[in-house]
Amino acid sequence: MIVTERISSNIQLALDTLRANKLRSSLTILGVVIGVSTVMTMAAIVQGIKDQIVRTIEIAGPTTFYVVKVFSQTPVNPDRLPKWIRVRPDLVEAEAERIKQLPEVSYAAIWAQNNGRLSYEAQRTQNVLIMGADDRYQEIQGGELLDGRWFTQAELSSGASVAVLDEKAARKLFGRESVLDKQIRISGRPARVIGLYAQPDNIFSPPGQDIGAVIPYAMMDHQFTIDKTNALYIPVKPRKDVTTAQAQEAVTIALREMRKLRPADKNNFDLITQDQILDTFNKITGVFFLVMIVLSSVGLLVGGIGVMAIMMVSVTSRTREIGIRKALGATRKEILFQFLVEAATLTGFGGLLGILIGLTFGRLATLAMNIDAGVPIGLTAVAVLVSVSIGLIFGMLPAQRAARLDPIAALRYE
Repeated sequence: MIVTERISSNIQLALDTLRANKLRSSLTILGVVIGVSTVMTMAAIVQGIKDQIVRTIEIAGPTTFYVVKVFSQTPVNPDRLPKWIRVRPDLVEAEAERIKQLPEVSYAAIWAQNNGRLSYEAQRTQNVLIMGADDRYQEIQGGELLDGRWFTQAELSSGASVAVLDEKAARKLFGRESVLDKQIRISGRPARVIGLYAQPDNIFSPPGQDIGAVIPYAMMDHQFTIDKTNALYIPVKPRKDVTTAQAQEAVTIALREMRKLRPADKNNFDLITQDQILDTFNKITGVFFLVMIVLSSVGLLVGGIGVMAIMMVSVTSRTREIGIRKALGATRKEILFQFLVEAATLTGFGGLLGILIGLTFGRLATLAMNIDAGVPIGLTAVAVLVSVSIGLIFGMLPAQRAARLDPIAALRYE
């Protein structure tokens, strides 16, 4: 109880000091505010994107995996492929059909993607993703068909020039009028709109890479140039009673047989699971986040040095006050405790302010990126702890100086 009262009175004393020296105190905690707000902003963005990816994985199903020509954490240049990638055969539709027939597999098809602009009369979208898929695209990616229909088997087989338009792209081209049976152009190629599709709110796509339209895969294969190294893949969904490992083993055996690989030969294709996608993202954002922490640590260090400087000045300016307190019976420990609490209060206040600013900027950034982000509770607690610790660490030297002052010399100080 006595300790609590002592801490409370020291905090009140620290707040009085802050109010009495507003400008000096504000400049002192600025480094702490910048450091903490930088970390919190990046944490909010990274956490928001990670949550979006996890929710997108849940839509497709955690067991869904992908067959690709090569798995690389960054897209490789299709015009300058290393030999070990060049010798790998491209995925073909027949392989997707063979995988689809496996008893362990519920769904498989060959998909591709391309970049292009959608246009209708004088209206035009920015560069968007064009997906070449089939009539079960919504089942794998989620979302809702708002109007119209998906592709018929005849349209899929012939590669008919039809498209299911994304809602955002449709509003850009047509406003509020109906989009069905309208003739649009996809990268200059004509296509008739047969459906209107809304992506799920939690699907993740990089800024500027929104999906604009879904077309039959055969249409994309016939009319577009596909980057068969980076933009061609086979999504595979195992049956409900089959594990991902079992389905992957069956797919691997089937592909090796089709490609006539001998037992000693390595696979000339890659399988990507949802865990690998998330792990790759974690590695990329982990490095990025580490860099941000290092940079923000400079701000925290500057803030800590500022706290030490301001506390040194405070000790000097309050020498007589310290002498009076010692004359009235205050011990070295009590004086030390008083100044440590003041330093911790100073940086703690800066930490709280930094958290508020960081979360605000993080929220604005995630809203601009159309990402539903939550508050990183764990990191918020860590940020408060770190900011208070900085006050205790950098406040130790001036606090010890105050505690060691001779009471008689302090009373004589003018």
